[in-house]
Amino acid sequence: MQVTSSAVQQGVFADKYGKRGNQFSPNGMPTYSIPFEISEAPPGTKSFVVVLEDKDAITASGFVWIHWLIANLKRTSVAENESQRATDYVQGANSWASVLGQLDIDEASAYGGMAPPNCKHRYELIVYALDCELALSRGFRFNDLHFAMQGHILAQASLTGSYDV
Repeated sequence: MQVTSSAVQQGVFADKYGKRGNQFSPNGMPTYSIPFEISEAPPGTKSFVVVLEDKDAITASGFVWIHWLIANLKRTSVAENESQRATDYVQGANSWASVLGQLDIDEASAYGGMAPPNCKHRYELIVYALDCELALSRGFRFNDLHFAMQGHILAQASLTGSYDV
């Protein structure tokens, strides 16, 4: 299985998908989501899970920052800025919800873009092919996703790109 994205050019995410973009929530969270495509999914795939995370955030926040969680994706492509209007997959809570606190369910359960505070960070888009759909509701947390997909992962693929301060 493979995942690709036109958002990453020469190993770097384009400015518009993070803090140098021009679309933000009322609380300042970048909201213009990245596009991606999945290919060569294994037979028996019933849905995909998508995680966009920043392990380098540990240097600034003390934990891995979750930028986007998707469950029950049943197609192989997601268009740019689709997070704001998607209705055919379930989105989980991003880490912006924990830090900003005032985000409502719509903001917290969507793409929360890249905004490294201290240095260039690497962002990993991980896609899992599953043999089922997951019983998760909008706003689910990463730990709920992690445990729900155990024993159901058929394959995984990832893509890494950086974004600078």
